[in-house]
Amino acid sequence: MSFKVVLTGGIASGKTAVSNFFSELNVDVIDADIVAREVVAPETPGLESIRNYFGSEVILSDGSLNRGLLRSIVFEDEQEREWLNGLLHPLIRKRMESLQTQSKSSYSLSVIPLLFESKQYQLYDRVLVVDCAVEQQLARLMARDNSSKAQALAILNSQASRAERLSIADDVIENSKDLHYLQHQVINLHNKYLSIAKN
Repeated sequence: MSFKVVLTGGIASGKTAVSNFFSELNVDVIDADIVAREVVAPETPGLESIRNYFGSEVILSDGSLNRGLLRSIVFEDEQEREWLNGLLHPLIRKRMESLQTQSKSSYSLSVIPLLFESKQYQLYDRVLVVDCAVEQQLARLMARDNSSKAQALAILNSQASRAERLSIADDVIENSKDLHYLQHQVINLHNKYLSIAKN
């Protein structure tokens, strides 16, 4: 089992840019958002459980999950959301553990957006938080999703606060400048993780 680093950060803080830089350094990146899609792909037990519980209207004609409809159902109903999370979280965790075991790089980097909320940070050797000012997050989120300030704020407020995320960090990447500055920090941390992983 290789050394395990986990990356988190608020929405639109730059997690994808950071994980892409690590990936370019030949680090195995395991992204919870990608795994979450894999465990409900057509013909998976995860998708079958969703069909059996919510009915076939949440399945599109091509056999894939109607994410928009399911999202609106669980968004309105906390019990339904809890049921769905109870199904998906163990499936996602199991698949990520399996990918970590198969990792061939000196260390693996798992990307978990809701790390603080899910309390999974205890399972990792090192917690890396990508951080930026809330004003920057808001501006990026509004630009990315074409959302209003009120919508963007509602999403931000539904997540752990910046202080909560920083409270679990072993390392912090500061994403307030350009991509070159971001990449420079990734390279420094990569070298640090390589030396820790060797010991």
